Amino acid sequence: MNECVFPRREDLKSLPARELFSAHDPVLEQVSKIVDRVKSEGWSALTSYVNQFDNTPEGAKLIFGVNDLEKAKASLRKKDRALLNRIAARIEHFSRAQFNSLSRLSVPVPGGTAGHRISPVEKAGCYAPGGTYPLPSSILMTVIPARVAGVSEIWMATPAPSTLTLAAACIAGADAVLGAGGAHAIAALAYGAGPVPACDVVVGPGNKFVTTAKKYVAGDVRIDMVAGPSELLVLADETANPVRIAADLIAQAEHDEDALPVLITTSASIQEKVELCLAEQLSDLPTAPVARVSLYNGGSILASDVAEMITLSDELAPEHIQICTFGADDIAARLFHFGALFIGHASAEVFGDYGFGPNHTLPTHKYARKTGGLSVFNFTRIQTWLKIDPEGIPEDLVKDSISIARLERLEGHARAAILRLQDQRASAGQIARDD
Repeated sequence: MNECVFPRREDLKSLPARELFSAHDPVLEQVSKIVDRVKSEGWSALTSYVNQFDNTPEGAKLIFGVNDLEKAKASLRKKDRALLNRIAARIEHFSRAQFNSLSRLSVPVPGGTAGHRISPVEKAGCYAPGGTYPLPSSILMTVIPARVAGVSEIWMATPAPSTLTLAAACIAGADAVLGAGGAHAIAALAYGAGPVPACDVVVGPGNKFVTTAKKYVAGDVRIDMVAGPSELLVLADETANPVRIAADLIAQAEHDEDALPVLITTSASIQEKVELCLAEQLSDLPTAPVARVSLYNGGSILASDVAEMITLSDELAPEHIQICTFGADDIAARLFHFGALFIGHASAEVFGDYGFGPNHTLPTHKYARKTGGLSVFNFTRIQTWLKIDPEGIPEDLVKDSISIARLERLEGHARAAILRLQDQRASAGQIARDD
């Protein structure tokens, strides 16, 4: 590894290219074969891949129902159970506030009333990573918004679930857990396999195989977003604390060698001090081998002023932005593209990871330009309705419908509209033929 822990970059283009997908991606080729096989062969293909990829012994239990989840919760140490309950309560509080921001709509329209109602999807599949760092926090973050939204059936998928994982699923409100990971788990949630139903929505973070699988099934099932390896952009000026910034960058860097930690600062002094602090903090960090790789692939950029810092930030459109500056609220108001904002010196991104309220499942790889983070909204549908008084149909609007139907050369549409006028005019003895 190069001695430089955190390289100085001239601009964003000097960062290593980060392509989540490409036309000739070998991961996509592998994932498509896995997903297609699970889709066609179901449970037998799923169990085959679990044995191959998930380090799970053949014949091991893969479906964990409510009783299994309750037993896991009961077996937790009291303080661990209390911890998960506290975090779950905060996530639920924020999710419920989001849900309550939605409302039914009823508005007068010519001849009647129109509106919408808010309805949950019926079945949701929630994924949480396993492997090196099992993440019970991700279970809480994905399942709780689905439960708050009113989803009838919630399945959790995670490889080789531990007692802690199953307990978190219980506290979050999952109906069952599938002990499988990777692309084969996403395929099972999307298309069904054995007792696992085909879900209406599949959500949750994961590695490149999970992310690629979600994008691959997106034409058949709704997904939350494309969420790859973690990204953190810290915006800092001379008022920032370099020790804290270094710790925050490391916190994201230790997730994955493909994570992206970036600092953009208007202060050359802060840039230099952060580099020194990173080297010092890595010296006794258990996850330093992983963190060093992603830090080296990230780096710092010296901006000429706040305006350039904001321009660079919006160009990067990262998953997380921490604003460690004077006047952080003003800068936050000027930013446009991001997954989540952490405003002010005290607002550490790690607080977002661990359940202060907002969800930590967020878009990466510039997908923040077109979508937001996971929330109750991913599990709800806006269903519109229209109710017209059969004796008060507005003739001018119906004539417009007839005219545009014939403009589009769809005579069947025009005749369906004409019939409504014929019925309304019949009692008055009027001729209902329209030129």
